[in-house]
Amino acid sequence: MAMRGSRLIMFLVLLYTYIDYNVSQSPHIIFIVADDLGWNDVSWHTDEILMPNLDTMARAGVILNNSYVQPMCSPSRSAFMSGYFPFHTGLQHDVIGASQANFLESKYKILPQYLKEKGYATHIVGKWHLGFCNWKYTPTYRGFDSYLGYYVAAEDYYQHNASNGYDFRFNTSVLNTTEYSLDVFTRRAKEILTTHSINTPLFLYLPFQNVHAPLEVPEIYEKKFANIQNRNRRQYSGMVYALDEAVGQIMKVLDDQGYMNNSVIMFTTDNGGPVVSGANNLPLRGAKTTIWEGGTRGAAFVYSPTYLHKTQYTHNGLMHAADWFSTILGAAGVDIPDGVDGLNLWDMMSNGSNSTRQEVVHNIDDMYNNSAIRDSRYKLMFGNPGRYNTWYPLPGVDGLCQPVSEITDLPDVQLFDLLEDPGEHYNIADQNPHIVQRLTDRLNFYKKTAIPARYPKGDPESNPDNFGGVWSPGWC
Repeated sequence: MAMRGSRLIMFLVLLYTYIDYNVSQSPHIIFIVADDLGWNDVSWHTDEILMPNLDTMARAGVILNNSYVQPMCSPSRSAFMSGYFPFHTGLQHDVIGASQANFLESKYKILPQYLKEKGYATHIVGKWHLGFCNWKYTPTYRGFDSYLGYYVAAEDYYQHNASNGYDFRFNTSVLNTTEYSLDVFTRRAKEILTTHSINTPLFLYLPFQNVHAPLEVPEIYEKKFANIQNRNRRQYSGMVYALDEAVGQIMKVLDDQGYMNNSVIMFTTDNGGPVVSGANNLPLRGAKTTIWEGGTRGAAFVYSPTYLHKTQYTHNGLMHAADWFSTILGAAGVDIPDGVDGLNLWDMMSNGSNSTRQEVVHNIDDMYNNSAIRDSRYKLMFGNPGRYNTWYPLPGVDGLCQPVSEITDLPDVQLFDLLEDPGEHYNIADQNPHIVQRLTDRLNFYKKTAIPARYPKGDPESNPDNFGGVWSPGWC
């Protein structure tokens, strides 16, 4: 009996040692970014959308209810990777065009470079959109061990053409294929997981193409939503469902290969949904490209079966796109570099503590001449918030988009109480001059630190015809 008892104790000691060893190691981090996913395009906000895999993780983890991104793609991605507000890197205006000699400058050390110093393997599968005119701005020259994806944006899902040039690569080589991009990305992610040594911490960055226009999806997914008569919304919903299925396949491999108990899954969109392309942001106002809530409040969550100590709830703490940088480093046990704008919110996510972010600067755009800032309750905006200024319903049941009258006569100063009025219906600036002044002072503080937006004209040297019809580095 004593022998059996000692064996049991030894077994328990070994078991707890094994568990403690796994948890004490730097976690594998899977960072998933959906492209152009609107606030009302996730199943924890609407019953119309089907995403069983993402929904399960979101509800089992922590839904981030006040996670803000930039109004458009490149600015958000620059914040994810650098930890800086885009108005501190010159990327606050619009997106990086394919023919522009524009980029996230190489003086900014980015996320995978810090993680590699901690012993991480680092891989990216999907969209880059942070510049490619010189090789030094491309992923495998900036800390990623491998890259499969495309450099620019808005390309065809099958032909992989964007702005009259082909754009699909594996590492630095052109990858010729007419396969649906999501299938290529899913297979590559699974390949990384099955060939990687589980004892080495892994950072897998998955900035998927779905659900950005053009609206293209295999018919089997579109048929899933035959009840939606509007074709754009039907295709868009099918693209969301296809994305979810891809994530489900990747999560199964994580589980089968033994990663899951030592992994953290992080998910976000890169900007609000484009209402002209089937997306929806209700009950929020505006859309992609605007500094309304519908353009900047992003659907997001974090999930882990091991590292989250408070789960199955929605956290209302403030978060900015730049905070993903510092939070991922915090989860990995890496010291946050001095000077970055991103805050380490890992304690908020893992323990349910209050957010240390007290305010969010939505943008300071000296070319659009607009800006906005939010504190825990109030949001102040200056200038025209963007092209889409109203509340956009779901496309009509008759198969046509419901017409919406744009609001054009907007005051230059607008203040909203987001706790009482998250849909930004009621401008209360005139009634609250002291709040306007307080937030103006804070915004002016940030404006003093902003640098001019860098948005050069297209360079004819970029022409894909100079590179065999392919968008390629080597012209700046």
